[in-house]
Amino acid sequence: MLEAMLSGWAKQQRGGRRLQPKTIRDREAVVRRFVLFAEEYPWRWSAGQVDEFMATLIGEEAKAESTIRSYQVALRQFCDYITSPYYRWATECEQRFGTHPVQVCHEWNTAAHLVDFEANASRRPMTRQEIQLLLDFADERVERAVRLGRKGALTAYRDATVFKVMYGWGLRCTETSKLDTVDFYRNPKAPELGRFGSLHVRYGKRTKGSAPRRRTVASVMPWAVEAVEDYVTNIRPRFESAGHPALWLTERGGRLRPREIESRFASYRDELGLPKELVPHCLRHSYITHLIEDGADPKFVQDQAGHRFASTTAIYTGVSTDFMNTMMRKALDRALGDEGEEMG
Repeated sequence: MLEAMLSGWAKQQRGGRRLQPKTIRDREAVVRRFVLFAEEYPWRWSAGQVDEFMATLIGEEAKAESTIRSYQVALRQFCDYITSPYYRWATECEQRFGTHPVQVCHEWNTAAHLVDFEANASRRPMTRQEIQLLLDFADERVERAVRLGRKGALTAYRDATVFKVMYGWGLRCTETSKLDTVDFYRNPKAPELGRFGSLHVRYGKRTKGSAPRRRTVASVMPWAVEAVEDYVTNIRPRFESAGHPALWLTERGGRLRPREIESRFASYRDELGLPKELVPHCLRHSYITHLIEDGADPKFVQDQAGHRFASTTAIYTGVSTDFMNTMMRKALDRALGDEGEEMG
């Protein structure tokens, strides 16, 4: 019976919900592990057994918060499946075993899902000075290669533009790597930006095994638009593309990979003597932080970044001390002004 339940659940996830095979396998593994822990089959599970299981994962195995939540999600959704009247597992169990499965994961014994980002939040945004150092250094590498007549001038120009686009549109490495030339298009609200007014991100971060999430990012940094337009017009045609749709091409005509972006960033970072903690994803942190510092509406920033939860955007945001002091001064001046008016 257990094997039949798991087989049917896998088909439901794969067919109706379009989840990825690895996600399905991982969830099945959680169910099997809980069966061994509880020493009971699903039609005899109880909420108390879930409490004991979670206590073991936290107290003895020190599992991360995200891991605990993923286990709870797997158990809850499996129970949703086997208790659903549409699949008739409850009726079958009642006839065979004289009992039936129930939902054992509830609000009171599972963690609430508040954010969709639970990775290490210690990756800080780069300061504006660090951003400028990185981009200037990338441009200098282009000038040096051209001046010395080196073969790497095209790739150096490409890499400089890659970092400008990652910062200018707040992109992850994979999102950047998978951009095609057709992903930029006109925005009627910003005709001065030509065909680069908006960017269609087709390979955003997956959530719980689903397909890549898409989003549209409005162009808000004209200097970045100028950089990518120059690259598309004057540099990209010089690569041996053979009609390849990718925005970022290699010297062999293939698509630039995320690991290559990470490697080039690390090389520039180390040559500049910047902290080792900085990685390409910090450019995305910087984009979000600097938009907030510049007064952009938080909901706009959240949509630009493609976050479902405002709390995720807050994790990415690390405003500078100068910004905080400026906001404090404005708040104090406003408060003191209001008090003065009341006293008057």
